[in-house]
Amino acid sequence: MAAPNARKFLGRLSLPERTFVADALRAETVGGVLLLAAAIAALILANTPLSDFYQDVRDFSFGPGSLHLHLSVGSWAQDGLLTIFFFVAGIELKRELVSGELREPKAAALPVVAAVCGMAVPALFYVAANAGGGGDLSGWAVPTATDIAFALAVLAVIGTSLPSSLRAFLLTLAVVDDLFAILIIAIFFTTQIHFLELGLAAAGLALFWFLHRRGVRGWFVYVPLALVIWALMHASGVHATVAGVAMGLMLRCTVRDGEEYSPAEHIEHLVRPLSAGLAVPLFALFATGVTVSGDSLGDVFTKPEPLGVVIGLVAGKTAGVFGGSWLAARFTRAELNEDLAWADVFAVASLTGIGFTVSLLIGDLAFPGDPVLAGEVKVAVLVGSLMAAVLATALLKLRDVKYRTLCDDEERDEDHDGIPDIYELDNPEYHLRMAAIHEAKAAEHRRLAEVAAGRGTNDDGPA
Repeated sequence: MAAPNARKFLGRLSLPERTFVADALRAETVGGVLLLAAAIAALILANTPLSDFYQDVRDFSFGPGSLHLHLSVGSWAQDGLLTIFFFVAGIELKRELVSGELREPKAAALPVVAAVCGMAVPALFYVAANAGGGGDLSGWAVPTATDIAFALAVLAVIGTSLPSSLRAFLLTLAVVDDLFAILIIAIFFTTQIHFLELGLAAAGLALFWFLHRRGVRGWFVYVPLALVIWALMHASGVHATVAGVAMGLMLRCTVRDGEEYSPAEHIEHLVRPLSAGLAVPLFALFATGVTVSGDSLGDVFTKPEPLGVVIGLVAGKTAGVFGGSWLAARFTRAELNEDLAWADVFAVASLTGIGFTVSLLIGDLAFPGDPVLAGEVKVAVLVGSLMAAVLATALLKLRDVKYRTLCDDEERDEDHDGIPDIYELDNPEYHLRMAAIHEAKAAEHRRLAEVAAGRGTNDDGPA
């Protein structure tokens, strides 16, 4: 029997949390479809007679050289557009820390441990594959990342019947994953730091925080300031995307008197479509354009570096997230939702092996002096993500009927008051309304039975 105070792992979300998750994932799903379309377009351009044109556009450089910003189009997409993506990730993380799954240490333990294990185990798999085969260990971080937009695009193809608790778990995992990914980039892929520019960037962030806390409003204040902070961070040697996460974390997520939404929620609502619909797809367009041939696909399974990436994504992410979840639940005495099984957690864990956006970014950072190896690693990211998607699709389809039943229970609203019935079971007024509805239905059934028996009347007169 369950302990009276036992916490529920993957239990039903509160109604506000469920609404937020549904809205957030809807936007991410659309972004994932656009991301997939951009990746396919890039592969077509790079493997057709248009490849020279594609490379010329990607390598075209512009920008002020005096500010260290004379960058290629590909670098602008990587360092500039992805900052918008990480800005949204910073807002999501702040919200999770203030009002989401990460606000309570005990509740946060599960997704945090699962995410940490889901990054550590793939790295170990990569190291094991390369240490024995004489490969380059620099790419250990490539298979550690999860692309939430791509994962949700897969879910959109599979169907929309996944219970909200599993979707929320996947979203929380991705938020924590993004945080550790940016820490990895900042710590392990920063080769030289210019402290003057870094100090000025920190001063800009402090000004950003001060103005926001004082209630100063207006895009014309924050957009120029954000661009200055980004440029200074880029010039400092620290990856510029760190500036996006830092600014996202500084936004206020609480609602004050007279406010319908918090500033963070309002800004996220404005910026998320820009991130999911433009920034990330454009990054994918210029990052995934690699030449794919029989030889390059063969190298994925024969050379240690790309093989380590594939094993890390498909096996490492699944084993890490599932193992971390089970261990965290075991030692925190959290009980799995009785409507679900550990097989469901394993299926969601396999989805986290879809590492795309951040994995491609880390692949470029890990092998800056070897474009051939960097290209092979990109192909490995694509292959590993595809294999993880196929595995997750098969596993989730095995439980599709159960998911549909759970989803129908969450959506049912027989009294048509806009609130799913499952959230009103403890409300006496709800039971009175339902009793009236059932009595009305019973009366209608009795009237129809009498009409059929010839003893009642129908709308046209005597039966």
